[in-house]
Amino acid sequence: MQPYNKHQSIAALMNRSNVDTDQIIPKQFLKKVERSGFGIHLFHDWRYNEDGSKNADFELNKPAFKGAKILVVGDNFGCGSSREHAPWAIEDYGFNTIISTSYADIFYNNCFKNSILPIIATKKQLADLMGEISANEGVSFTVDLEKQQLTTPAGNGFTFEIDPFRKENLAKGLDDIGLTLLQTDAIDQYEAKHKQNFPWLWA
Repeated sequence: MQPYNKHQSIAALMNRSNVDTDQIIPKQFLKKVERSGFGIHLFHDWRYNEDGSKNADFELNKPAFKGAKILVVGDNFGCGSSREHAPWAIEDYGFNTIISTSYADIFYNNCFKNSILPIIATKKQLADLMGEISANEGVSFTVDLEKQQLTTPAGNGFTFEIDPFRKENLAKGLDDIGLTLLQTDAIDQYEAKHKQNFPWLWA
């Protein structure tokens, strides 16, 4: 997992509420078990026409949003099924920050395990951000995880809340596996002691 650093990036606007995980990554693309390769299928049914060509009317296909790492969306993002493939697809596409007023609990928790910072904004804060992007598509916002601050050229930034443990893990690039690997010495010591006390189990 990549450490989350302070960065400035284009903010892409997708002003849609109640976007569920089946819209984020449709079920026909869930056959793989590795985390990579899902970005091309992100929002597949909206991004592509039936012939496989890009849908010019879909927000994220706008040239102004190319290379965006910040995704600004409507309320209740990530609802629906609990598939972890949804944050996998978002991260693989290139986003590392999402801004919404609310998220489904499982999706919200899964974001932190996949190098994604899900920022919670008030309705007014979100409306101001959306207005700024609409007025200047391609505008860049700055996200400072250490200071827990979002800043924008028009002054619509704010300070956001984040659990200290999750903040530290994001900053260090630690997921559940990474946290476990930090305990390698303790695990080795436990196994050595267990082997000494119960040698027949290791025969």
